[in-house]
Amino acid sequence: MRLVVTGREGQVVSSLLEAGQLAGVDVIAIGRPQLDLANPDTVIEAIAAAKPDIVVSAAAYTAVDQAEDEPDLAFRVNAVGAGKVAEAAGRLGVPVIHLSTDYVFDGSASGDYVETDATAPGSVYGASKLAGEQAVASANPRHLILRTAWVYSPFGKNFVKTMLRLAADRDEIAVVADQWGNPTSALDIADAVLHAAAQLHGNKSFAAFGVYHLAGTGEANWSGFARHILDTSLAFGGPWARVRDIATMDYPTKARRPANSRLSSAKFASAFGWNAPDWRQSTEAVVRSLTRHP
Repeated sequence: MRLVVTGREGQVVSSLLEAGQLAGVDVIAIGRPQLDLANPDTVIEAIAAAKPDIVVSAAAYTAVDQAEDEPDLAFRVNAVGAGKVAEAAGRLGVPVIHLSTDYVFDGSASGDYVETDATAPGSVYGASKLAGEQAVASANPRHLILRTAWVYSPFGKNFVKTMLRLAADRDEIAVVADQWGNPTSALDIADAVLHAAAQLHGNKSFAAFGVYHLAGTGEANWSGFARHILDTSLAFGGPWARVRDIATMDYPTKARRPANSRLSSAKFASAFGWNAPDWRQSTEAVVRSLTRHP
């Protein structure tokens, strides 16, 4: 099975390359300059040349606040570009697995979001990702759209690495306590993608295409997530700092964040027989790797 993934350095891309090597799966990452989602004309040829069995659409414009000032670029990459990736896979007769986000919801629900809940993005980034979902579904009927949230890993920039960096220089870190979600390791996302891809590969009768939620098991607020990161770091000999709870209004951002990003992943578990580990367990694995190899 040859898995072609868009992007070169993202958290999920890096995790897929590592997981693919361990699993003996041929994972090929393609990105700029040969594949540039901001220049959709490059997409069809680049993906065709890679000869995929399955395409994983992981590259995206992810600068949430900056997107408020660059809506045209965010939509060009996250909507038009994502649609072209799905179209390229469709032309080759192969499925596409597209990664999306909790930001397609407004965060006002009281419980876990399920796939049939109404979308209502409250930011340019969220709107561009929702448009991307629609473009993918329209361009290739053989699609899995996987919405995830609060992604972290040993790679790239993310909340876990930020907390460890700040703790090395500060005694106390102020962290928002009134936003809730499911911390999700990109390593677990990669494992789930490989698991789903194995079921798709060569299965022309597969009928469970559509939208799924894929997030870590269990919930946390940002400050609770931070405390677990730093307590784990201390246990492994890494930096530690006190965490002080603050409200969203005390940490203003250009783009509005959902107050509730909790996603139910029950549909994915039922369809593919895969459950994410508890987020605490996955966090500990990432913190361990970062404190041993900062």
